[in-house]
Amino acid sequence: MLEIEDVTVRFGGVVALSAVSVRFDKPVNGIIGPNGAGKTTLMNVLSGFVRPASGRVSGDGEALLPLAPHRRAHWGLRRSFQKEEIADDLTVFENVLVQIDHSRSPARTKTAEVEAMLTLVGMAERAGKIGAALSGFERRLTDVAKCLVGQPRLVMFDEPAGGMSVDESRQLGALIRQIHGATGAQVLVIDHDVELIRTICEDTLVLDFGRRIAFGPTAEVLDDPRVKAAYLGTEEV
Repeated sequence: MLEIEDVTVRFGGVVALSAVSVRFDKPVNGIIGPNGAGKTTLMNVLSGFVRPASGRVSGDGEALLPLAPHRRAHWGLRRSFQKEEIADDLTVFENVLVQIDHSRSPARTKTAEVEAMLTLVGMAERAGKIGAALSGFERRLTDVAKCLVGQPRLVMFDEPAGGMSVDESRQLGALIRQIHGATGAQVLVIDHDVELIRTICEDTLVLDFGRRIAFGPTAEVLDDPRVKAAYLGTEEV
């Protein structure tokens, strides 16, 4: 359960988010909107990279805004950025292992968890491949595996399907739908691929100029005339 209440963010005279409130309680949720709508700013607030002027955020009833970014990671928040964070001089296995290397779990437990997540994302057979040799899709799958180790509670993806083919986007969507069942984590996805959002997200939030203009079951939201006007460029009646 992720609750966002009256979150406002200002950058000088620009209001990036204006009193945004939403309650995410589904396994996979979407956030869409035109460029500059405030989508990434909202994720940055959740991550702790941007401090809002006002508002509250709680995860499973625990206040998140007072926590530093690394404390939110300890709480269970994971974030994948638009550009994959992969170390070129490490193998796929090592890239994922470093995410839980600090934990107190025995080495065999860490190894087993990394192997399980690499199997889930389809990278087990390429675990020894060096980061610099990975394709763009392999880098994204490795980045997803990094988000899934260490008992995550909230996993956020910022345009994960960017630059992918239709088939790759479908594979990624199928993988994202498996995350909650495999780890118990809730998922938030920002993407401009409307079909991906329609396929994988139960509920979707729509932002426009920093304001919430729609939220609810994804199919209903995408059919909302206000959403079509703001996001798809159609005339609002």
